[in-house]
Amino acid sequence: MRKKLILDVDTGVDDAQAIMMALADPNVEILAITCSHGNTKLDNACKNTLRVLKVCDRMDIPVHRGCAEPVLGRKRHAGDFHGKDGLGDAPDPDAPGLELLQKRKAPQAIIKIVNANPGEVTLVATAPLTNLAVAAQLNPSFTKNLKALYIMGGNTESSLPWVSSDHEQPPVRAASGSWKQKDDVLDLLSVSLKSFCDTWLAQDTEKARFMEKISLHTRTMVQTERYQKELVSGPGFNTCDTYAVAAAIDDTLLTESDEVEAPAPSRPRGSVAVTVELEGTHTRGMMVLDYMGLLKKKNKVFIMKTIDLEKFKRLLTNALK
Repeated sequence: MRKKLILDVDTGVDDAQAIMMALADPNVEILAITCSHGNTKLDNACKNTLRVLKVCDRMDIPVHRGCAEPVLGRKRHAGDFHGKDGLGDAPDPDAPGLELLQKRKAPQAIIKIVNANPGEVTLVATAPLTNLAVAAQLNPSFTKNLKALYIMGGNTESSLPWVSSDHEQPPVRAASGSWKQKDDVLDLLSVSLKSFCDTWLAQDTEKARFMEKISLHTRTMVQTERYQKELVSGPGFNTCDTYAVAAAIDDTLLTESDEVEAPAPSRPRGSVAVTVELEGTHTRGMMVLDYMGLLKKKNKVFIMKTIDLEKFKRLLTNALK
């Protein structure tokens, strides 16, 4: 049986890579893609998702418009990094129009699909978690029907704008941007892996040409002095969204999670309660790990730390074939 996924995205360059990775895997069935503000404004995220589906010849997958702004805090985009349009400011004059979006909004679509397939759907969230938060507000019990939840869920050493919602939940795995074993992280522009990146983008396919075009702005940006000062895991393009999707596709790809002793005997090692800082002036969006159990949370997450790099490379390569 193929894995049933819902992808919740704010489609910039890294989301595009993640979507293409999921589309390329024969063992994956994408039930829907839901869009949110984030890397770019909502309309752009929706347009970009349709562009990705078009280049992959998968316009059959339903795309739903979601939330245009955060529940809490001010709206922030990442135009400097992904381009103002989210895909490197490399427009397609023949891009699909927004009239192709589904009528049902993203939070309602998530609820409907998950409840119609109890225990079968894995939700992968690489956008700000606003669509999930609203879905949980509308129907707090829907999360009981999820098989699993994978989140590009914050950063333990930096600041990103996320919305947290504390409801009863399925097994959760969070791909943090703070990777400690550099050899197991694919920074696409690092010196040691630049040859892979060049070969990856040089594949003679429409998908590879699309990725080369939309990622040019980002690949240039990460080499600037300004961006180098922001890095916590070394030079290069650390494409975190794809880690979350890759792990959802193949859980054997994960080689290490945060080794925290859970307070209850029934909880396996590797799980920990977390929260997200929503009020800090300089730390808003930071994922806080509750090593001491002070939050008294029943539900835990696994913090993904390292991966099987060769398996990850194969998933990326297949995405552009």
